[in-house]
Amino acid sequence: MTTTSTRPRASSPDSAPPPGSPRRRLELATFVSSFGNGLYLTVSALYFTRVLGFGAARVGLVLTVAGLAGVLASLPAGRAADRFGIKPVYTLLLAAEAVTVGALAFCTSFWMFAAVACLSTAVDRAASAVRQALYARAFDPRTRVADRAAIRAVTNVAIGVGAATAALVLQADSRWLFQAAILANALSFLGIAALLPGIALRGADGAGAAATAATTDADADSPVARPSAKIRVARPYQAVAALNAAMTLQFAFFDIGLPLWLLQETRAPRFMVSGMLILNTALVVLFQVRVARRVTGIAAAARATGAGGLVLGGACMVTACAKGLSPAAAVAVLVLAAVLLTAGEVLTQAGAWTLSYDLADDRAIGAYQGVFNAGTAAGQMVGPLVVTQAAIRHGVAGWAVLAAVFAVAGSAMVPTARWAAGTRPSEP
Repeated sequence: MTTTSTRPRASSPDSAPPPGSPRRRLELATFVSSFGNGLYLTVSALYFTRVLGFGAARVGLVLTVAGLAGVLASLPAGRAADRFGIKPVYTLLLAAEAVTVGALAFCTSFWMFAAVACLSTAVDRAASAVRQALYARAFDPRTRVADRAAIRAVTNVAIGVGAATAALVLQADSRWLFQAAILANALSFLGIAALLPGIALRGADGAGAAATAATTDADADSPVARPSAKIRVARPYQAVAALNAAMTLQFAFFDIGLPLWLLQETRAPRFMVSGMLILNTALVVLFQVRVARRVTGIAAAARATGAGGLVLGGACMVTACAKGLSPAAAVAVLVLAAVLLTAGEVLTQAGAWTLSYDLADDRAIGAYQGVFNAGTAAGQMVGPLVVTQAAIRHGVAGWAVLAAVFAVAGSAMVPTARWAAGTRPSEP
């Protein structure tokens, strides 16, 4: 877009960000951390259950309790970022993640593992809440959602690379290599911390960091710039966050429900589990930025979320139809389900980012992002239980219930977002 003001031009989401820009640095930080996550997610379950011998049931219970710790940690982390500054709090949390994740590689007893896993998850979700506030301050509001979509595309690619690298660890089946992979993930957090000083943040008044000499990165992280750190998160915003939490059940649908349904109830070949993951990754990388660029404004974001909920509901019913079909027909149906699920993911994520940023009070961005992230963490915590107890246990009827949850939550987002927009405080 052209401008006659002295404010720097916002970079186009379709073009590569300039060297040294916040998006370029955040993309690099994201690749480093997501590569480590890809390593960790691929090897951790096998390491804890088989190598350390803790058992799948006990590990699953620990991860559920750890998820609750993550929900509880999101809220105070967001408020701490408002009070003490985004960068200082995020740096501290990254250091804590490096320590706690690294400690997981050396747990020798189940109770030590349980304690460290809960602490590690709490720190991780707290860091996620502060990271969302960092995105809100680092990106230009005019391209913020598209920039966030670009970050997600980098995340998917890096996790895929990390998972592919982890395949070598799984093949070698060596305890010290498992530990090395977990330690590599721990070190990735220190890599992010090293990149933070060069990321400029907008001031608390919403002005661009480079727009005026008075609004600097230091201003954005100074207590003086945050006189309203005790602002309470509005109830309409909390309602939007709760509806988004319901939409996050889609990730348990893809990660757990779809593979289990394929393996237990259909005649599709097992390699389709990996095939659908690859398809999902490729489609997100191709379309997430394009879709996010078109989701501008609160009304458009609410409509995108509503449409995404309906598409996710359709994906549920298509998945249910794969039962009893021939192998070839089951493959075709499950591929269609994966495409619909990915389309719903792309739409709902673009909508969620816009709503989480545009409905927030910019004077307390950390607190607002903490609430939104807590909802996401809650959805991710209960997702595996909801999907397995509904869809996997009760079959077609369960898939129908899950479809209704997505459709109702998505449809409710339009009036709820309108309510939140009407009560949002005006810009100072």
